[in-house]
Amino acid sequence: MTDQPKCKREKHQSQDDMVNLKDNISRFDDLKFNRRAFLKTAVGATVALGLSTLPFSVKAFLGDFDEERELVEIAKLDDLPQGSSITFNYPTEKDPALLIHTKAGELKAYNSACTHLMCPVFYEKESEVLLCPCHQGYFDLNNGHPIAGPPQRELPLIEIEVQNGVVYAVGRKIRHG
Repeated sequence: MTDQPKCKREKHQSQDDMVNLKDNISRFDDLKFNRRAFLKTAVGATVALGLSTLPFSVKAFLGDFDEERELVEIAKLDDLPQGSSITFNYPTEKDPALLIHTKAGELKAYNSACTHLMCPVFYEKESEVLLCPCHQGYFDLNNGHPIAGPPQRELPLIEIEVQNGVVYAVGRKIRHG
């Protein structure tokens, strides 16, 4: 007998990569690690993650939250005449804020750190605006939006309530737009 291979296209004689891969084929691995199995796993994981967040989505949609609003006393309304302002800290002791009693009798509260470079913002009684003296930034008293100078973002609004002649801070809204 000769040592000649029976087939002309054997591993040692062919340069074709597909022929050289015939020894690497394993039917078990081919069935286990194919595109269909990968897609089934990916879709299954996506559905499982989606279903796991469903209760939170429903709760958020229905607004079923037990909000306990913490009232933080700012000042007595009698101690704040119309056309004046006072400073306080909210929501933490490191966050300066400003409560304004306008000439028209409205109460407005904003965080008093300028949105440009965090300089303090003051109430200017004569023109009824909020002024940042560092770079001449002006904010609208009614909504906290910048009206002049370098600031581009509005001041964070502090929600307030008046109960029995006392002004309380009850929340903060950071708005964009």
